[in-house]
Amino acid sequence: MQASGIASRSSSPPRTPGADQRDRFLTFAFAAADLLVETGPHATITFAAGAFRHHLGEAPEAFVGRPLDDLIAAEERGALAMAMQLLAARGRLPPTAIRLNDARRTPFSLAGLAPSGPQGQFCLTFGPLPAPPRAPTVAEGAAFGRAAAGLMQGPGGSAVLALIDLPDEIRRAIARRPELQGELDAALLEGSGGGLTGRLSPGRYGLVSSRQPPDLPGLAARMEAVLLSHGLPGEVSTRNLPLDPESLTPAQATRALRHALSNFATGGTAALATGGLTEALRDIAAQAGTIRRAIGERRFDLLYQPIVDLRDRRTHHYEALLRPGGQQVDTFIRCAEAVGLTEELDLAVADTVLDALRFTPGVHVALNISGLSMQSPRFRQALQNRLDANRALLPRLMAELTESVEIENEEEARATLDMLRARGVSLCIDDFGAGAAAFRYLRNFAVNWVKVDGAYVQNAVRSERDRSFVASMVDLSLAVGARVIAEQVETEEHAAVMASLGVELAQGYLFARPGRLPGAPPPRRLA
Repeated sequence: MQASGIASRSSSPPRTPGADQRDRFLTFAFAAADLLVETGPHATITFAAGAFRHHLGEAPEAFVGRPLDDLIAAEERGALAMAMQLLAARGRLPPTAIRLNDARRTPFSLAGLAPSGPQGQFCLTFGPLPAPPRAPTVAEGAAFGRAAAGLMQGPGGSAVLALIDLPDEIRRAIARRPELQGELDAALLEGSGGGLTGRLSPGRYGLVSSRQPPDLPGLAARMEAVLLSHGLPGEVSTRNLPLDPESLTPAQATRALRHALSNFATGGTAALATGGLTEALRDIAAQAGTIRRAIGERRFDLLYQPIVDLRDRRTHHYEALLRPGGQQVDTFIRCAEAVGLTEELDLAVADTVLDALRFTPGVHVALNISGLSMQSPRFRQALQNRLDANRALLPRLMAELTESVEIENEEEARATLDMLRARGVSLCIDDFGAGAAAFRYLRNFAVNWVKVDGAYVQNAVRSERDRSFVASMVDLSLAVGARVIAEQVETEEHAAVMASLGVELAQGYLFARPGRLPGAPPPRRLA
C-alpha cells in the first residue's frame, strides 16, 4: 500500500522487508504531520504525500516538479530560505512556524532533515501547530464501548466498569432540558477519578477505570446535587459490573461487554446479569433459540437508505439496513455473533436483498457482511452458491465489510473478498476510522469504496483537526484506488465540507431516512 496521497517521480519498488520498514517510517511521519515533502537540488519537489487536496486544493502529484516556494505563503518565503539554509548547515531543522500558501495563510509547523545522500536533498514535514489539550468529554455509547473493550483487554486486565442509572422521570426531563445534561456530564467527569466516561443513553452512564474502583457513593451524591439544584430530587443508582476476561476469549469478552452495555442502555441496571461478563455471555446463549427462529423464519425487515452523489444529488445505490422485529439492532447482532449465528443471519440478509433486486431493475444495493462471516470458508461457499444462481443481479450488488468483530484470519477473509470481486460485486469498508483495524483492512484488502465513520463527519464541521483527519483518510483511500462515501450527513454544511474534502458519495438524513426499496415486494416470511 502506498502512503496517503503519495506522489513521486520514481515508481514503487517491489515489496521487500526494506519496503515494509519504509512504510513504517511513513506511518510515524503521518502521525505528526499532514504533508510530507522531499526536495532535490534547487528546492524542487521530488516527492509529495499527505492531505494536499485539503490544505492546498490540489493532489500531491500536482506539486511534484514544482518549487518548494509554491507551498508557502509569499510573505513567508524569505523565512523559508533562511530555514533551508539552516537545514543545509546543520542537517536538521527543528519545528518552525510558517504559513501555507492557502487562502487563510494557515500557520503550520515546518521541520526537516538532510539525509545522507545527494547534496541538496531534504525531507520536510508540515504539521498543524499544536492546539491546547481538549477538555475532557463524555464519550457517546459506541465510542465508549470500543474504548472500554480495549481497556478490558489491556495489560493487567483489571479494569472495573461502573454503571450509573437515573430514575425514568429524570431521564425524560433530560430530553427537554439540555442544560441539565451538560451539568450531569460535568459532575460525572469531576467524580470519575480520571477514568473513561460514556453516555450510553440519556441518563445512563458508564465509567471504566483501569487503576482503582471509582467512588460511586461520592459520584452519585454529586449527580443528585445537580438534580436537586434543578428541582428534581431523585436517587441515582449505581452498580459495578465485574470484568473478568480471564475466563473468556478476547472475542467472547468483547461481545459480552457490548451485549451488557446495550442491555443497560435500553433497560437500565435491572436488565443486567449479576455475575459479570461470564453470566452476560450465558444470557446471550440462552437466547440462541429465539434468534435462530427469527433468522430462519425471516422475522426481520430490511430498510433501504439511499446513498447519493454529492455533485448532482442523484441516488447512486441503497444500503440494506437490518431491522429485527421487537429488538434493538445492536443487541440482536451482538447476540447472533456470540451464539455463532452470524453466518446464518448474513446469508438470510443476502437472500432478502437478492429477492429485492429481482423486482427492482436498475437499482443497486449494498449489503453488510460481518467480519466473522468473511473469514468463514463455509459461509464463503454458501454465499458463492447463491451468487452463482443469480449472476445477472451481481453487477448491481455491493458488499460492505463491517467491523463489529475484528478479522483474525485475514487469509480466509481475503479469499471471500476475492470470490466476491471475481463475480463483479463491488466491495466497501464500512465505518472507516472507527477502529484501528479498518486501516489494516485498507492496506491488505483491495476494495472499491471506503465509508468514513459518521463521527468524523459530524466533528469535521466543528474542528479543523478533524477535517484534516478526514482529508487524510480520503487521500489514503484514493491513493489505493478506493472512492469515498461519508455517512451521517445530516445538514447542508456536512455535505459541503465532505465535498470540499474530496468525498464523492454521501448517506444521511439530509437526503432520506431508511425506508422501503422503491418497487420491491413485501419481505418474505417463512413458516
